[in-house]
Amino acid sequence: MVKVFLDTRLRGCDGCGELMVKTFKIITLGCKVNQCESAYLREALMQAGWVPAEKGGLADVNIVNTCIVTQRASYQSRQAIRKAIRENPSALTAATGCYAQAFPEELRRIEGLDLVAGNALKGHLHKVLQDCRKGAPIRLSQGDFNASLSEEILPLSERTRSFLKVQDGCDSFCSYCIVPFSRGPLRSLDPLRVIVLLRSLSEQGYKEVVLTGIHLGKYGVDLSPATSLKDLLRLIGKERLPLRIRLSSIEPKEVGPELIRMAASEEWFCRHFHIPLQSGDNEILKRMNRNYTSEEYARLVESIHSQIPLAAIGADLMAGFPGEEGKAHRNTYDLLKDLPLSYFHVFPFSPRQGTAAWDFKDKVEDREIKKRAEALRVLGQKKRENFYRSCVGNTFQVLAEGLDASGTGMIKGLSDNYLPVLFPFPREIRNEVLPVRIDRIEPVQGARYEVYGNVI
Repeated sequence: MVKVFLDTRLRGCDGCGELMVKTFKIITLGCKVNQCESAYLREALMQAGWVPAEKGGLADVNIVNTCIVTQRASYQSRQAIRKAIRENPSALTAATGCYAQAFPEELRRIEGLDLVAGNALKGHLHKVLQDCRKGAPIRLSQGDFNASLSEEILPLSERTRSFLKVQDGCDSFCSYCIVPFSRGPLRSLDPLRVIVLLRSLSEQGYKEVVLTGIHLGKYGVDLSPATSLKDLLRLIGKERLPLRIRLSSIEPKEVGPELIRMAASEEWFCRHFHIPLQSGDNEILKRMNRNYTSEEYARLVESIHSQIPLAAIGADLMAGFPGEEGKAHRNTYDLLKDLPLSYFHVFPFSPRQGTAAWDFKDKVEDREIKKRAEALRVLGQKKRENFYRSCVGNTFQVLAEGLDASGTGMIKGLSDNYLPVLFPFPREIRNEVLPVRIDRIEPVQGARYEVYGNVI
C-alpha cells in the first residue's frame, strides 16, 4: 500500500481551518493511461470541493502529469512545468506521472516546482494537495505501488467516449523502455468491477469505452484466479450493453485468433487494432528484447486483414535504434510497404538512462535517425490514404462528436474502425451513433486527407 509522508504540518488559512487552495489546472502529456488518470484526478479534486480554473485563467494549483517515453517527452514535460511556473509563479506547481516516478530528483532541480509525486502516489494526489501550500516545504516519500488496481480508477472523460483503465504496470523490460521502472509491476482491475463501471458508463449515456492499460494484453495474469483479456471481453459481451468497446495498444503475441474472430463477428467490438512493431528487422527486434519476429508480425496483420478487410490496423515504429544499419532500416521499410496497415506512429530512438539500450555503443547519427523517421512517416501517410480510399462507398456506424472545429458547419465523428468522418446534419449532434456512408476523401494541407460522408 502507498504511504504518504509530509515533512510539513497541515496548513490552512491562518489557522481558521479553511484551505486556501481551491482552483486547479491539469496539464497532461503522454498516453491514454495518463489521460485517464488525469480525468480521475480532476473528478477527485472536484468531489473534494475544488474548482477547475477557467480556460486561459490562472489557478491556485497547476498539476503537470508528465511522460518520459522518449527524451522528447521528457523535454516537453520539463517545458510544461517551467511554463506553468513562469505564467503563474504564485501558484503551487506539482509534477506527477512517469517522469516524477522514475527521476524525481531531476524534476526537483527545477526552480519553483513545489511538489513531485510519482505514479505510486498519483491516485492519492488529491488528498496530498489538500495539505499543501505555496511556500511550505513539501517532500514526499515515493512509496510503493499497490498490489492491485484500486477504486481510484474511475470511468471519466469530458468527451463522447470514455477511457477505462483496466490494467497498469509492465514486466517486459524492452531494452529501450523505462516504463517498467515508472509504472511498476502488473496490476489488473477485477473483472466484476470492470463490468460495474461499464454499466455505470452506459447509464451515463456513453456510447463508446476505450479499455486502456500499460500492457493491456497481460490483463488478468496477476489476479487470483488468473484471467485474461479475452475472458474479460467475453464477460463484457454477455452484458449486451448499448455501447461499443475499443482496445488501446496491444502487443503482437497477445492478439490471438479468438480476439480477431470476436472483432469480426461482434458489433460492440470495434474493428481497430493498434499493434506495436518497432522494427521489421529480426536482429534489431532481438536487441530490443521484443518477443516476436517480423514474419510473425506480418502473418498476424494479414490474418486480421483477411478476416476483417476494413479493420484499422496501426503500428508503432522506432527509427534509428542502436545497431540499425541501412539494411535493417530497409527491412523495416520493405515489410511495412507490403502490409495492409492503416497508419503509423513513428518515434526516433531516444536513449533513456536506466534502460539497457542506454549503454549500447553502436548509435545511429541523429541526422540519419531523422531521415529514416521521415521516410517512415511519408510511407505512413500513403498507408493512411489507401485505408481511407478503401472505405469509400461503405457504410459505418459513426459516433458523432459535435461540430467540426474548423468551421465547416459539418459534424465530426469517429467510426468503429477508427475513421474520422465529416458529414452534414440539420442540427448539431453529439454522442449519438449514426450510419454514415463514406462518399469521398479530399486532400488538405500537410499531406493529410479528410473523409466525407452522408447519413443514410
